[in-house]
Amino acid sequence: MTTSKRRYHITTFGCQMNKADSERMAGILEDMGFEFCEDPNNAEVILYNTCTIRDNAEQKVYSYLGRQAKRKHEQPDLTLVVAGCVAQQEGEALLRRVPELDLVMGPQHANRLKDLLESVFAGNQVVATEAVHIMEDITQARRDSSVTAWVNVIYGCNERCTYCVVPNVRGVEQSRTPEAIRAEMEQLGQQGYREITLLGQNIDAYGRDLPGVTAEGRHLHTFTDLLYYVHDVPGVERLRFATSHPRYFTERLIKACAELPKVCEHFHIPFQSGDNQLLKAMARGYTHEKYRRIIDTIRRYMPDASISADAIVGFPGETEEQFENTLKLVDDIGFDQLNTAAYSPRPGTPAALWENQLSEEVKSDRLQRLNHLVNVKAAERSQRYMGRIEEVLVEDQNPKDKTQVMGRTRGNRLTFFTGDINQLKGQLVKVKINEVRAFSLTGEPIEMRQALPV
Repeated sequence: MTTSKRRYHITTFGCQMNKADSERMAGILEDMGFEFCEDPNNAEVILYNTCTIRDNAEQKVYSYLGRQAKRKHEQPDLTLVVAGCVAQQEGEALLRRVPELDLVMGPQHANRLKDLLESVFAGNQVVATEAVHIMEDITQARRDSSVTAWVNVIYGCNERCTYCVVPNVRGVEQSRTPEAIRAEMEQLGQQGYREITLLGQNIDAYGRDLPGVTAEGRHLHTFTDLLYYVHDVPGVERLRFATSHPRYFTERLIKACAELPKVCEHFHIPFQSGDNQLLKAMARGYTHEKYRRIIDTIRRYMPDASISADAIVGFPGETEEQFENTLKLVDDIGFDQLNTAAYSPRPGTPAALWENQLSEEVKSDRLQRLNHLVNVKAAERSQRYMGRIEEVLVEDQNPKDKTQVMGRTRGNRLTFFTGDINQLKGQLVKVKINEVRAFSLTGEPIEMRQALPV
């Protein structure tokens, strides 16, 4: 079957892992001769890369699917694909619910998209959700940005948090080899990417499953070792990483971040709750005291580091007093950014079956109160930038004001300033901050550092 003129559209829900998977799948589709199309209604292959962390993300997928399923009755050659975590969790049940689907594929199968689609084009309806061993993928991901890129270092998760579906849908931890990671980063550096975010569902677990791994004669057993091994990739000016787990976060890692000039002063470490009993019920494996010690240690090494996190309110059985312990933690630490969510029961997780579920009213009230505090604290944290000179990596034009460009500080604050995107994209610019808001800054450019010639 020829695919020379066919167009594809991908809609991505959920986490950075999903975004990275979508970029990889887009790369495969383009290798197959498809071209990207912004409007799903003009595409012949539509792929929804899904997320099960929150109930509303799942519902959204079904509403999007319904629309395209109708279209398929008029255009039988339309190919409908559901990938990602909903696909993994629902499997064949998805086909029963939406019989118009052609392909249902779990996240571990992203690299096999070409083979799976060829089977679909041969007339099959395909479900690929069995566990697989990850293979190194030679397809160059189609990156959504030309300045920043994601690189997966470990897939899956062995933790068993009682609220979370990730281990069920993304499988057990599988680390990539240090050489493969570095090779992908070197290629990105040559292509002009200036910033790379290393990704893992639980990045601190990196290397645990690799047998006495070595790279160039050096033993590499931990994520910290990996950082030392890849931090000097030519062309790459900045390194970030996510997501960290407080149970495994070490002082040695903090020290490495302080020592390595390319590693940005930004840590994303979810705490989920500020109450020890709830942390135990969530099976998180640490106390709020341990979490506070981690943040204290980071601030001892890097007083100005930005800290972001994730928190859940309304977990089964959460009392008002326990919720206030979360508020107290947020008030004491002062996060630069906090992703908040009201607990929603996920199929196949222990907490979903507990009888002490809270009402939607209580959950929504607590979420509102937490979000209010988050905004207040983030606005306080932003004050420290006033009048300061920050290095900003320019990523894009400000969509609301075409005379401005936008990018991020090393601490991951979104920053706007006047400039021409055609000249500044991918440049590191020194910007004097003259306006601060809770989650973004505005300033005046004072000096530009040319990106290294590739």
